[in-house]
Amino acid sequence: MATSNIYIALLHYPVYNKKGDIVTTAVTNMDIHDISRVARTYGVKRFYIITPLEQQQEFVRRILYHWQEGHGVSYNPWRKEALDITALKNTLDDAVRDIEEESASRVILVATGASSRDRFLRFEDFRRKITENTDAYLLIFGTGWGIADEIVDQADICIEPIRGPSSYNHLSVRSAVSIVLDRLLGIR
Repeated sequence: MATSNIYIALLHYPVYNKKGDIVTTAVTNMDIHDISRVARTYGVKRFYIITPLEQQQEFVRRILYHWQEGHGVSYNPWRKEALDITALKNTLDDAVRDIEEESASRVILVATGASSRDRFLRFEDFRRKITENTDAYLLIFGTGWGIADEIVDQADICIEPIRGPSSYNHLSVRSAVSIVLDRLLGIR
């Protein structure tokens, strides 16, 4: 059963490259599959893949078709079930409009990231907030070297970065999504 007020977005634009330039990153097959599976496991209502590039959109559509309508349906029905909550959008605004139409509630944008920000909400506080409030929450995960500041500045909430015991801090986005969803939605 889906957690009715949690949505996630994997943002491929606008994000930074390692030089700090705003770029559009490539969608990866592994991200589509792994994030869909973890989103479905944790009851996320919808997982949005955000890219403005038509060639990248076609790549996503081919993968979704294979597992939702093509040979993949009979090959692995579990994969179909996970990918059924996955949607493709041009922009983050398109995803927000989709959520507003579906949920008929305010969409609260939640930025994630590896960098410390001046303001952030701790996981335990955010976990409590999402269980006490019926607004729709859209957790935004960035690709490349992180979400562009213009998106972070639009966010209503920034949640704390994931920290391990070492100084190394460069998780794959798939790992970050898994950790965040477990901290927020996992059974304790």
